[in-house]
Amino acid sequence: MPNDLAQLAGKDLGAHVSAYDANKAILYALAVGAAASELDLVYERDLRVLPTFGCALGLWAVESAGRLGAYDPKASLHVAQKIHVHRPLPASGSIEMHGGVARVFDKGKAALIEVEVDSEFFTATYTIFLPGMGGWGGDRGPSAPAAADEAFTQATETGTSPELAALYRLTGDLHPVHIDPEVARANGFPRPILHGLCTLGISARVVARQHGVHPADLRYLEARLTAPVLPGDSLAVASGRRDDGVHFRTLSKGAVVLGGGKAVFG
Repeated sequence: MPNDLAQLAGKDLGAHVSAYDANKAILYALAVGAAASELDLVYERDLRVLPTFGCALGLWAVESAGRLGAYDPKASLHVAQKIHVHRPLPASGSIEMHGGVARVFDKGKAALIEVEVDSEFFTATYTIFLPGMGGWGGDRGPSAPAAADEAFTQATETGTSPELAALYRLTGDLHPVHIDPEVARANGFPRPILHGLCTLGISARVVARQHGVHPADLRYLEARLTAPVLPGDSLAVASGRRDDGVHFRTLSKGAVVLGGGKAVFG
């Protein structure tokens, strides 16, 4: 199995077209906490699509990589996310994307794969952690950056609803760990967990508001998905400006659930 995994590096996952309408874009905005008063996020008249919606549109490539048979996708964990925004997403349309496995790293007892999706609107990179899949002597890749002592100047606490995972999955991520109690328990969780990309989308929107910019003006976003959130738990988002963008961190019940966050707006 590890040898098969090593061969994934550079694997072409082909092309894919995702179509959506204004209703789907509005559903996404509501799922990441947009308020009814944020009319250009929830009203089709002058709709601006949140750039993080691109992360949901590109998930097909992660699913395609899991179907190649080199690892069990049910035992994989989504541990980091990046998105470069090239131009605003339209209010509705069909987005043509191309996907591939960009890199595979041998971390010893585990492996990491990076799945990359490219389109004219965004490039998204999904980092997937595969426990027990390392040890074949491959490239270890870069070390995780040391935790920085950030000078955060803004802090916001925001709630999530117990139904949020059931709502967010309608944006495209149908993994049963987010809806099926038996699958959640089999993965060591007391009940279905919230999607990491939902936590990221909420955090990106909150960070934008903290710094007086529109969340649809996001140009770059990255974060490590470090711990699960249970629907109904509160999120505490802390951020601060630096020369290279806004750095942020999100906690739930005192634990860091998003670390190493960075957002650039413009």
